[in-house]
Amino acid sequence: MKRRTPASVPGTLKRWWADAVGYQVYLRSFADSDNDGVGDFGGLIQKLDYLKRLDVDFVWITPFYPSPGDDWGYDVADFRDVDPLFGDLQKFDLLVAEAHERDIRIVTDLVPNHTSSSHRWFQAALGNSGPADRERYRDYYIWRDPAPGGDPPNNWVGYFGGPAWTLEPDSGQYYLHLFLPSQPDLNWRNPAVATEWDDIVRFWLDRGVDGFRVDVAGGLVKDEQLRSNPQLQPIPPQASRWEQWDCFEHRHEVFQPESQDVFRRWRAICDPYGAFLHGETYHLDPRVMDDLLPPDGMHSGYWFAPMHIEWAPNAIREALRAPSDTLASRLLWATSSHDMPRAPTRFAPPDTGDRPAGTRDDWGAARTLVFNVLTAFLPGTFVLYQGEELGLADGVVAAADKLDPIGPDGDVTAGRDGCRTPMPWGDGPYNGFSGVEPWLRAADRPHRESAAAQAGDERSWLRAYQALMEVQRRVRPGFAVNSAAVEWTDDGSGPIISYRRGRIAVAANVSETFHEVHVPAAATEQYDSAAACPHPHADVRSPCAGDSSSGTRLLAPASAVVWET
Repeated sequence: MKRRTPASVPGTLKRWWADAVGYQVYLRSFADSDNDGVGDFGGLIQKLDYLKRLDVDFVWITPFYPSPGDDWGYDVADFRDVDPLFGDLQKFDLLVAEAHERDIRIVTDLVPNHTSSSHRWFQAALGNSGPADRERYRDYYIWRDPAPGGDPPNNWVGYFGGPAWTLEPDSGQYYLHLFLPSQPDLNWRNPAVATEWDDIVRFWLDRGVDGFRVDVAGGLVKDEQLRSNPQLQPIPPQASRWEQWDCFEHRHEVFQPESQDVFRRWRAICDPYGAFLHGETYHLDPRVMDDLLPPDGMHSGYWFAPMHIEWAPNAIREALRAPSDTLASRLLWATSSHDMPRAPTRFAPPDTGDRPAGTRDDWGAARTLVFNVLTAFLPGTFVLYQGEELGLADGVVAAADKLDPIGPDGDVTAGRDGCRTPMPWGDGPYNGFSGVEPWLRAADRPHRESAAAQAGDERSWLRAYQALMEVQRRVRPGFAVNSAAVEWTDDGSGPIISYRRGRIAVAANVSETFHEVHVPAAATEQYDSAAACPHPHADVRSPCAGDSSSGTRLLAPASAVVWET
């Protein structure tokens, strides 16, 4: 391995992530190189040329650390190693080298809020490695005596539902976990924890990592007094995890200002390496996001509103305008992820049977492409989730095959399995992902959804995204003059959402019918989503959809156009 040091990075660091395109790889479902049913580093290396053709600037890889797999890798047992399922440190070094040869940067997932209960720190905190280790590591985690009557110390609930506390019988104390009981939260008020993590961050930077996505970035530091949250309403019987969470005002266990001290430390470490530090900043209010992303903290944060909206003009406009105006280049724009239903599933129209042509998933994919056209040219960083470029809706997982710990057994819709099914690369069983049954059993996808089929089709979702990324890369140098300058050119309501940024203009029709937009006579069209993709509307390629002599452009439902003046 050729180690990288801060001194080897140019003194004048460019914010390479500004207007860059990222690609999230959910590693265990991406590509299996050794036929054990699990995606791995070898599979990702084999697909780097595919990602290069997609024109991505960086790849964000979900956790690959040793883990019992209770939360599929987000329960980390060792932050400085690789789970044998995915390879080893030498294979990781090869991945970084091969990616860098293709001008693709590697971003890894940091999981600093909690560890696995099998991590040596927690095992030492339990006393399993002797009294001296117990004394040293006990305060790495958050322990409290029971409340009067033996109840948990406060009323906090976990993200996955249920109390956020578990009783440890031997000590008679409760430990805190905002996720599964096997994911105990670290005590970030202990300076020793911060020192450990400084070393972890440097360990991966020295191996050539180009940045970090910080998991649960809003949750690291907890209220010093561990006060109960204000309860807004009683928890209903059989409430889902979201319903339980919404019964409280989350004042004391998340979004504590002291977490910014952690990110300032990491920013000071990352900046000399030119590394991109960004977070899972899970809040839907741009004003709160502004507080989470101060100038000396994380460079950027994910904006999650697009994963929580319906396909409606006002909802789409609200998800775009306010955060873009408030946060500008500090946002990462993503429409899908490994934690939420895929955008074509969420954006699919109701199954009423009155659409002019196409399936619900076709319309969901067309709408997703439109949303991605809108965000691809806004200030910030644009990120695709694996398979989004293929127009994929959620995979079909039988109730008996549910693996996600979220939600009741057998209720696949309550969990995240549908968005995590294996990537379809080609023909044959398991869609070319592996030669054996994958870790997550799912129905095979039709051939037309595979990367191989779409690569050979001039009007496929893959080719449409490749064309979009090509345009985005070609025009982005012009954004450097004033990366935050966006002029919204629609009237703030109605079916057309449009803006201008520099010499680039974007207009999208987010309604169910054709609508006109004004295009200057001297404009040069750069991209037309309806012409690039297998758009489901029967009349999308008719003459009425073309340019007219009056300087107007007729946009089909769920379509977008980009032009340059």
